[in-house]
Amino acid sequence: MTIRVLLADDQSTLRAAYRMILDSQPDIEVVAEAADGTTAVAEARRLRPDVCLLDIRMPGMDGLEATRLLAGPDAARPLKVVIATTFDLDEYVHRALHNGACGFVLKDCSPALLIEAVRAAAVGDSLISPSVTVRLLRHMAGQRPRPVAPPPFEPLTPREQDVVAMVAKGLTNDEVAAALHVTLSTVKTHLANSQRKLGARNRVEVAARAWQHGLV
Repeated sequence: MTIRVLLADDQSTLRAAYRMILDSQPDIEVVAEAADGTTAVAEARRLRPDVCLLDIRMPGMDGLEATRLLAGPDAARPLKVVIATTFDLDEYVHRALHNGACGFVLKDCSPALLIEAVRAAAVGDSLISPSVTVRLLRHMAGQRPRPVAPPPFEPLTPREQDVVAMVAKGLTNDEVAAALHVTLSTVKTHLANSQRKLGARNRVEVAARAWQHGLV
């Protein structure tokens, strides 16, 4: 299945770079571009892409408000949104996730991370740039005392604990596979089992549970 992507950024050179990176993948196709948030929302609602890759600072309507309209709790038919931004600010990360984004990457991230963020969003998973993941999750874990965090529904195996700990440190699935000398499908299986056992809805919540339970 081809992942259909909408790009929204006010810089045409960045849109061209994103298009080149994403269109180079056999399972990803860029189906539309927008230079402002208002156009992005209109095109997304018209085309119903699998993933919307949005910048934050755009004219007319910023990417955070566009995310709220496309993926927030009031969206009638929510879409998958990944934020790509130059600005590594906690306020932006929290607002993006609160508004329904399922991914947050920085524009200087590697092409591999950008591609993985799009693929993760397409299947309902979440990926946050490693440079902000640890800080964000430490903040999430620090908001409640560790004893309040519910224990896993089932104990994690030692290898599942290894995978979860690495995810909580911001490693991608490919990096986890390389570190543990296992296949990518094995990592995905361990992560899916851990998500079920921890009662987590996505990758971000798996990582948050790891911080709450002292696995990191």
